[in-house]
Amino acid sequence: MGWVSADVAMRRLKIRQQTLYAYVSRGRLEARPDPADPRRSLYSAEQIERLAARGPGPRKASDIASDTIAWGEPVLASALTTIARDRLWYRGRDAIKLSERATLEEAAALFWDTEYSPSGKPRALARGSMLERLYLALANLAATSEPARGRAASALAREAALTLETLANAAAGPSVGVPIHVRLSKAWGLNAKGSQLLRRALVLLVDHELNASTFAARVAASTGASLPASALAGFATLSGPLHGAAIHTVAEFIDACERAGARASIRARLSDSRRVPGFGHPLYPKGDPRAAALLDDLPASKSLTPLRALVEAETAERPNIDFAIAALAKAYDIPADGAFAIFAVGRCVGWLGHAMEQLQSGHLIRPRARYVGPEPK
Repeated sequence: MGWVSADVAMRRLKIRQQTLYAYVSRGRLEARPDPADPRRSLYSAEQIERLAARGPGPRKASDIASDTIAWGEPVLASALTTIARDRLWYRGRDAIKLSERATLEEAAALFWDTEYSPSGKPRALARGSMLERLYLALANLAATSEPARGRAASALAREAALTLETLANAAAGPSVGVPIHVRLSKAWGLNAKGSQLLRRALVLLVDHELNASTFAARVAASTGASLPASALAGFATLSGPLHGAAIHTVAEFIDACERAGARASIRARLSDSRRVPGFGHPLYPKGDPRAAALLDDLPASKSLTPLRALVEAETAERPNIDFAIAALAKAYDIPADGAFAIFAVGRCVGWLGHAMEQLQSGHLIRPRARYVGPEPK
């Protein structure tokens, strides 16, 4: 059915502009730049008709649940993270301001509401690529850890710190008593400026509400699985190309722009109705503040400012955190899989915090499926 303007969408749905933007930010309505004027957006006529057909009346619980599980309203109560006023908040603290000075360990102590004190030392590293080491480090720890259900909060907090240390060592090599960002910086040869940017990136990646990998970690924790097992569930989910591994697509796009020209690469994607990777975020209509914080701190010669400006002019979308991490990795020649490792190590704090919160609730997460297959016979 094609695409329509904002005015047409609002008239058909009988809504105001703010509601239209809310539909887009919550994933209920797809939008894309207008080829004739990239400052404006077009909206899916097919989705608009489906929304209009529902009308203002009550909806079935199954329909509400279907919308909720795909970029909808939060489905689990949590005191950890929220996105409000176009900012990210950890336990009521502004994550952007926190990242200006905090280490990842300090952010973990805040997020977990406990002292950061690992129990024991991480095991010897497995061999292989960085991705293999990260997987194996969590898997080996999960295979030998006790189920989390019924254990004291203090014991879980120590195990959470050990899990994070284990993952960090898998990425950077063994070290004791050294902040994680320093460990990674030394392994990757970063200078002092690069090390501080890495520290900030890790803190900004700690959590992002109930994203796919965090939900997976909470589901695992709800069964009573160990904290390392819950982190492994989160890590496995992060590896998907629609989540954390999307950062590889961003890096490839940046490289393509350097080889073939930015304008040609951008328009090639738009002509195929593909989004420009690393730009736009449904939860931040005014731009991802995490990306802005990192990119503003990058040296001007390494911040990819011309590329960013061209994408914004063509699409009216601003950089998201994936673009910022990819730009950081490129600026400081961080090795292959390093950008993904930054994402995983930072987000591990969030997985573990959500796992511990889920354990406190005592509830098993068990959604129902809405069957749409053949009639049972």
